Amino acid sequence: MEIINWKELLYPYEQTVAELLIKFKSIQKECKNLGVYCPIESVSARVKKAASIMDKAGRKQISPDRIEDEIEDIAGIRIMCQFVEDIYKVIDMIRIRNGKDMHIVEERDYIKNKKPSGYQSYHIIIRYPLSTALGYREVFAEIQIRTLAMNFWATVEHSLRYKYSGNIPDSIQKRLTNCAEAAFRLDQEMSTIREEITNAQRLNEIKQNLVNNILENIQNLFFVAKLDDMNKINREFIDLWSANDVEKLKEFNERLNIMAELYRI
Repeated sequence: MEIINWKELLYPYEQTVAELLIKFKSIQKECKNLGVYCPIESVSARVKKAASIMDKAGRKQISPDRIEDEIEDIAGIRIMCQFVEDIYKVIDMIRIRNGKDMHIVEERDYIKNKKPSGYQSYHIIIRYPLSTALGYREVFAEIQIRTLAMNFWATVEHSLRYKYSGNIPDSIQKRLTNCAEAAFRLDQEMSTIREEITNAQRLNEIKQNLVNNILENIQNLFFVAKLDDMNKINREFIDLWSANDVEKLKEFNERLNIMAELYRI
């Protein structure tokens, strides 16, 4: 078999996942800064190890000189979503970029057309344009988009498949299939209570931002206000924080803002 310079082969894929991570994480950051809902819960990436690539090439009878042309998932991006509906919002985001900073080659919907094993996820194969020290090139990358429940199942299934060398016993496979159905029902149920969940998350984020502003005000006032006043302020803040009353925390923060202005902080 032809000797492969794995460092040279894999470096463009490492650069690809690094750049794609920045792009998708910047979407998260932009949504947060604008105060709008983001369908992306988290993003992770990996580049296949040489041994894994060789194993796949062997199974699919791919010659070494065809690895980069025929193995599409050497570079992998995984996007996690809270709800199934969010998956399709992320897909739309990627489609908008098609022909600009990435080129969609193929889409595989394993959510509406789940695999017999129970596996569910949405895969998008792209060609990513890359500027390297050796010049311009395009490399394959696979973007997987799934919910947290889908990912939990897929992670367990992958571990078992590795343990049994791809031949999972029928009894365990049946239980895995039942678990996949349970994960699907969980996603459905989460979607039905989505509004309650997102409202609770939004309220929690508002509270966190308020608390951060209050603590910053208290820290600044500590150096200029009277000690007795600061003890009173601290006690009031702890009481309001413990009561979990966002409206009263807002009023409290407004009072601190006025105090800070009086002291010209």
